[in-house]
Amino acid sequence: MFPIRDHNPSGRTPYVTYALLVANILVFVLQYDLFSNDRALWAFYYDWALIPARISAGEAYTGFVTSMFLHGGFMHLAGNMLFLFIFGDNVEDEMGHFGFAVFYLVSGVGAGLAQYLVAPYSQIPTVGASGAIAGVMGAYLLLFPKARVDIFVFFIVFFRIFPMPAWIMLALWFGMQIFGGFGSPADAGGVAYWAHAGGFVIGLILALPLWLRLGGTRFWDRTDGHPPHPEAKYQLSRSRIPAVRRRR
Repeated sequence: MFPIRDHNPSGRTPYVTYALLVANILVFVLQYDLFSNDRALWAFYYDWALIPARISAGEAYTGFVTSMFLHGGFMHLAGNMLFLFIFGDNVEDEMGHFGFAVFYLVSGVGAGLAQYLVAPYSQIPTVGASGAIAGVMGAYLLLFPKARVDIFVFFIVFFRIFPMPAWIMLALWFGMQIFGGFGSPADAGGVAYWAHAGGFVIGLILALPLWLRLGGTRFWDRTDGHPPHPEAKYQLSRSRIPAVRRRR
C-alpha cells in the first residue's frame, strides 16, 4: 500500500519542494556509478552518510544533514520522491518557502537523531530523505487530516486504487513504522523505522505552532480538514484587508 497522488492543488508554486526533488535526484545520478563498486560505495557512505558509531566517537556530525540527500538505490529514491511530491506542496503552501525549507531540514536532523538514539554504536550507514519527508507527513496529518489521497493496493494478483482520507493513510503508515521498529534490531541494516517514526512526530510537533496560529480546530472547520483551495485562500486574504473610509 502506498499513495500515488492527491487531489489538493497548492496556492503557490512549491519551489522548495521542487528544489529538494532536483537535489536528491542529482545527487543520486552523481553517485550512481558507485553502486557497481562496493568498496567505493562504502567509502562514500563513510564520509557522507549518518553512521551512529562515528557520532558517538565525536565526529562526522555533518552526516545528520548530508545523509538526507543520499539513497541506497533507485526504488529507495523513487519512493521517497513520490511521497515528497504528494505531500510537500501543500505543507510548503502554508509554511512559506523559507519556513518549509527550515522545517524540512530540522525534521530530517531530528529523524536522524531518533535513529541514532536507539542504536548509538551501530556502524550501519543511514541514508535517505525519508526521515525529513516523514516530518512533512506529520505536518500534513495535523494541517489537512481529511484531504483525499489515492492509495494503490497490491496483493498477489489483486490491485486497486482507493481514495482515502489522509489521516487514515498516515496513521496506518505511522503504525507500520512503530511495528517495524519494535520488530527488527535497530543496529541492523534495512529500513530505518525509528528515523521514520521520529521524523513524523517531530514534524507534527513543529507544525503545531502554525496550526494554532491558523486557528487550531477553527482552521479545520473553515477548510473541512482539506488544504484550502487557492481561490478560497485568495478571497480569505482579501477579506482580511480592513475597509477604508474615503473622504468626501
